[in-house]
Amino acid sequence: MFLTEYCAVTDVGLQRNNNEDCHISLPLQGLWVVADGMGGHAAGEVASSIACNTLREAFLGGASLADAVQTSHKAILDAADAGVGGAGMGSTVVALASSQDRFQLAWVGDSRAYLFTTSSETPFRQLTKDHSYVQMLLDSGAITPEEFTTHPEKNIITQCLGALDLPEVNVGLFDAQWQPGDWLLLCSDGLTDAVSDDDIAASLKQANSVAAATAALLEAALKNGGRDNITIQLIQAPNKLQQRFQQLAGSISRNLR
Repeated sequence: MFLTEYCAVTDVGLQRNNNEDCHISLPLQGLWVVADGMGGHAAGEVASSIACNTLREAFLGGASLADAVQTSHKAILDAADAGVGGAGMGSTVVALASSQDRFQLAWVGDSRAYLFTTSSETPFRQLTKDHSYVQMLLDSGAITPEEFTTHPEKNIITQCLGALDLPEVNVGLFDAQWQPGDWLLLCSDGLTDAVSDDDIAASLKQANSVAAATAALLEAALKNGGRDNITIQLIQAPNKLQQRFQQLAGSISRNLR
């Protein structure tokens, strides 16, 4: 059996009592999701769970990744209206869809995706752009990249699933072709608030597998305080045999419906 190599981990961290993150790993269907809930005890967990489950159902039902994210936004709003979870609950999300030799990312909020590669002069780079207040300041030139990383309001986001004032969310999209040796990192801000981009890149460079890299990243986030929930998914570019297996698995799944 040929599967895309990946590793996923989630941890409550060292200063929280519950884990409001949620993630999905579906290598046969080529779908990975990380969602970071907000809204306090229980409500954040409910929001991130709704985000993941709704996105999965919509995407596997034939919706585009962007439409699946919008459906998740509406599902959280509907749940809150029905008294499920809590009023004002929400979630960030970053999702990866891998199909044959290409991949697509979709995101809302400040959960991120990074590319680590050996096929570029830039071996490590962030592919997503935060929907956040400090990102707006950076884009406008009001602050420098150095100030961005230490700004006291860096966790204020401008978009999230379940936002009451948004009939639709602004879904960020990125599409590219897989290259041999590519690794994609999906994570909640429990990692990126605790570990710098340079240190993340160093951990990836030193690791000899996605499993070793994932363990090293989690250890670094906990060592640096573990102030938030931490969710990490690291996905390696599929090879041709893995792509063919995914195609066959998808065909079998459709025929069984």
